[in-house]
Amino acid sequence: MTGTPSHLRIALDSIRCFTDDGRLDLNELNYLLGIATADGNVTADEKRVLSSLFKQASGKLESPQVLARIREVRKLHGID
Repeated sequence: MTGTPSHLRIALDSIRCFTDDGRLDLNELNYLLGIATADGNVTADEKRVLSSLFKQASGKLESPQVLARIREVRKLHGID
């Protein structure tokens, strides 16, 4: 997906992450975060997409490690 804005890549790739088993695991989360942080800056669009993703993930019974990582990333990057 070269040339595709990173926030759209996160959104599109998150669909695959959730559709395989309905949940987001730590490897999938870190993969999506890697897209957002690849350039060293998390943009407003990336934060918006990640916020939506985090709300969806937190609404399910995710592992404690995933929820801890989400809390860490929210605090680190100022994501609601």
